[in-house]
Amino acid sequence: MDEEALRGWLALIRVPGLGPGRARRLLERFGEPAAVFGAGESAWRGAGLSEALCQGLAQPDRAGVDLDLAWLAASAPPAVRSFITFRDLRYPPQLAEIAQAPLALYAIGDPDLLRLPQLAMVGARSASAQGMENAQAFAAELARRGLTITSGLALGIDAAAHRGALLADGLTIAVCGNGLDRVYPARNRELAHTIAARGLLLSEFPVGVPPLPEHFPRRNRIISGLALGVLVVEAARESGSLITARLAGEQGREVFAIPGSIHNPLARGSHALIREGAKLVETVDDILAELAPQLPAARAALGGTNPAASIGDPEQLRVLQALGFETVSLDHLVGRLGLPVERISAALLTLELEGLVSAGPGDTFTRLQRT
Repeated sequence: MDEEALRGWLALIRVPGLGPGRARRLLERFGEPAAVFGAGESAWRGAGLSEALCQGLAQPDRAGVDLDLAWLAASAPPAVRSFITFRDLRYPPQLAEIAQAPLALYAIGDPDLLRLPQLAMVGARSASAQGMENAQAFAAELARRGLTITSGLALGIDAAAHRGALLADGLTIAVCGNGLDRVYPARNRELAHTIAARGLLLSEFPVGVPPLPEHFPRRNRIISGLALGVLVVEAARESGSLITARLAGEQGREVFAIPGSIHNPLARGSHALIREGAKLVETVDDILAELAPQLPAARAALGGTNPAASIGDPEQLRVLQALGFETVSLDHLVGRLGLPVERISAALLTLELEGLVSAGPGDTFTRLQRT
């Protein structure tokens, strides 16, 4: 995308009060963002826009656009910065299905993770020690079994889920309720930087946008929209996690919940979800069994025939998971994993000899699926 077109997209996102649904209708009517801004007030009014929206289109936030462009220009591996519109091939098809899907996404890290099968994990910020242990252990094992773990970078269960995936050398995505020029909460700064280098930070909010309370329900629809299902680890009756679970149900995603002690107030939200039809979860296989029709790798793991499950070398397993299910270049793997090319090449050779990977032209590699 050239800079003029990029400026148009960045300006459209910054029009106050213009949500993704109305923005899409304007693009359907006028074409590209530049044409939307150039249409003029009479055309905007003909499209049913209010006085405030017409004023916002007449006076685009050029200073904000300059901030976005400067932020994108500061991109550097492995924490590469990206801007992905809903027309971009990198835009996750799973997310595109939901109502009010974001017009575009700001990202730091590897945007290819958006196309991998994901499980969202959410729960209480003030989680119990047992809840934190459960979140980390489930995330680690699910990551080993080939799922990318998606959460919201919050304190408590979210952070434990991200850490579990990273400790297993798996993949994780953090969806933020603010612009990616800052980390919220600040206590998760180191975790966020690790995710940017080894996974993906994601937001629909432009640079400079603070973490306002009303942003988090919007963030939650992205967390559930990206994933095949949502696992609620621990949640009180009045919890943002239950909002995510409700959104997941509305989006046609699977909803899972881990039960807890009847004496634990942080288990009451999970128990309420189970009464309402969420799947009760005791082991990761309870999740994989439900996702198996959508996830061939999970079906193979449940049947004990998944060749990846027999890999004893953690580095080889990490390389296999990083391949995903698309053809990937060696250079891309080096950037994604942050490992020396010699070690990645050695792991790929072993995986190829074991029939798990196929080498292609131009130092490209494809993961082979066996069921």
